Amino acid sequence: MPKCKEDLVLIDQPAQLIAERVAASSATQPLVRRVGGALIDAATALTGGNGDEPGANERFLLDCLRLMVSTPALRARHLDSQYALQQAIVDALGDDATDPDAAFRAQAATSACMAAMHTALTRWTEDDGHTKLPDLITRALAASFGDDAVATYRKD
Repeated sequence: MPKCKEDLVLIDQPAQLIAERVAASSATQPLVRRVGGALIDAATALTGGNGDEPGANERFLLDCLRLMVSTPALRARHLDSQYALQQAIVDALGDDATDPDAAFRAQAATSACMAAMHTALTRWTEDDGHTKLPDLITRALAASFGDDAVATYRKD
């Protein structure tokens, strides 16, 4: 149950879905591919997949993002939720917590992927959801890390 107005918009954060996708990914893949793939897969699931018409979930998510962008208190809460999402992803990667270098690499890769995702989310709201969110995330990840980072997800 929401405790405050900010919770109304931030309910059902996709953190668990993303963390599950990361945990299920092959540990032999590069970190960026594991995290980026999970972000793309979660966006596909949350926006209703590949249909041409936006679904109710997609419109709701788009409306929530617009509200977060335009409301200072929600932007602050969104940053908190992004930090929690980053930690959930790092935990799901399963890197040995006793190895500081592995933990650092996981945090850096996750943070960079989330920055690419944020850029895609911003673009998605600006173009009113006309471009599919998974495609924008794929493009942002490719722009940041090269096509090899998202080779299995490219649809071009």
